[in-house]
Amino acid sequence: MKTYSPKPEHIERSWYVVDASGQVLGRLASEVATLLRGKHKPIFAPHMDTGDHVVVINADKVELSGNKAQNKFAYRHSGYPGGITGIRYADLLATRPVAAVEKAIRGMLPKNRLGRQQIKKLHVVAGAEHPHSAQKPVRLTVGERPRWSGLPTTVLTSRLEAKQPIASKAPAKEPTAEKTPAKKTTAKKPAAKKTTAKKTTAKKTTPKKPAAKKTTATKPAATTSAAKKQTSKKTTAKKSAAKKPAKTEE
Repeated sequence: MKTYSPKPEHIERSWYVVDASGQVLGRLASEVATLLRGKHKPIFAPHMDTGDHVVVINADKVELSGNKAQNKFAYRHSGYPGGITGIRYADLLATRPVAAVEKAIRGMLPKNRLGRQQIKKLHVVAGAEHPHSAQKPVRLTVGERPRWSGLPTTVLTSRLEAKQPIASKAPAKEPTAEKTPAKKTTAKKPAAKKTTAKKTTAKKTTPKKPAAKKTTATKPAATTSAAKKQTSKKTTAKKSAAKKPAKTEE
């Protein structure tokens, strides 16, 4: 079984509205972070941004449990030695409620470039009105998971279109079949050239005939050797003839 990895064309981002009035800050931040990361989708992958856009309204009406409003501090540092400053959450919610909500949600996202990309999909508003009505966001309650509608229709249509050319290739083979006889005729022409090549080889064999004449020229050498043998026989015959009279004299 292969591990599924989402592709950019598989990701379809939706818009949701979450009302923060009367909600605990920590619980609100965890639910919004889940939507921003895309953990509510079956195609979730920790290395990719598969989340949706979230609009948080009524951020000034968020609450803190226990004595955290007085005992908890929000710290920041200027970067210089001794540059740390802190503010109580009671004062932070009274003066900058949007910063308090964004700080809580940012702390629940990855601390890398992926988290910096996911936080851009968060839109926090202190009041009940937001400027993102053109995107037609869907209202969600805290803890509610939106229903996943599946892969985008554009991906499914692209898959179908990719399969259609495969079926349309069958009639496209007919013109290619007509071209093949033409290729065969062109193949016959080189065959004619091969016959001409054979003629040239036949011409090359004709010069070999003088070589056969040279072999005939070597025959006189054999005759000379035979002549030498005949002369040697004559000399032996003369010697025998000279010896015979000597025998008769005795």
